[in-house]
Amino acid sequence: MSETEESGRLTAEGEVLVRSLPDRRFAQEIQAGPNRLVADEPASVGGDEAGFDPYELLLAALGACTSMTLRMYADRKGWPLQGVEVRLSHGRVHEKDCEDCGGAQGGRDGRIDRIERVIRLEGPLDDEQRSRLLEIANKCPVHRTLLNEKAIPTRLA
Repeated sequence: MSETEESGRLTAEGEVLVRSLPDRRFAQEIQAGPNRLVADEPASVGGDEAGFDPYELLLAALGACTSMTLRMYADRKGWPLQGVEVRLSHGRVHEKDCEDCGGAQGGRDGRIDRIERVIRLEGPLDDEQRSRLLEIANKCPVHRTLLNEKAIPTRLA
């Protein structure tokens, strides 16, 4: 039994633990504090479809952060935002075919990752409020993390 299993919690706040599930090819248990979920690959690539695939988790993080950020902003302003729906999709496109990708640089194959995000705002908001909320969506922390330079130091335990 691991130290994390014995304690029933992760060793540090903000830490996420991912570990492979026994007798499953790709399925992973993900734990963050008391919360757990499963990730897996689709059957088309040899998975069991036991949970979200990694890109679905990435899109879910962006969608959840976007919706939460809009809720916090609208609440702070006292705006009548009644609900938020965020629909996301991910694909790889050729850099030359992506007019609205903000100057992103393609990889060695000249392609870039493109995430499309469509936000539906519910409630009697005026055009100015809707426009401002669209601007605020681009300031959500996960959105900013995805666009910022990243460092991912990796080591063996």
